[in-house]
Amino acid sequence: MKITKISIKGLDLIKKYEGFSSKPYLCPAKVPTIGFGSTYYEDGSKVKLTDSPITQERATLLLEALLVSFERAVDSYCIDTINQSQFDALCSFAYNCGVGNLKTSTLLKKVNVNPDNPTIKDEFLKWTKGGGKTLPGLITRRTEEAQLYFS
Repeated sequence: MKITKISIKGLDLIKKYEGFSSKPYLCPAKVPTIGFGSTYYEDGSKVKLTDSPITQERATLLLEALLVSFERAVDSYCIDTINQSQFDALCSFAYNCGVGNLKTSTLLKKVNVNPDNPTIKDEFLKWTKGGGKTLPGLITRRTEEAQLYFS
């Protein structure tokens, strides 16, 4: 069955690594961010540091609304035979790194040739920089995404 929607497991992974912030802040890449790593609102407007705080419930709804475009991108870029865990891991990756980076990545190329290729783990681990610096949190996140991908 073709997978087109992230599961609770995938959503929880994103929430875990993005963390929750009720107030806008600058992420390591110096982009205004709120909630669970949201840099935009549902209407397409960018988060600004002067925006009002949001609740955790609102942040979850915002994340779910924004994930639709990431789910569509992963669905359109990937072969139809990936499983739910693979889909979830790729959605988490795309949400954090951007769909453009997923689209042009060796990670995606390997997924589309053979989704069970064990070197896909190494491709996740190539994406551990934020603001030009290797970040321990991204190493941990990419490791867990790879583990989810192969679970």
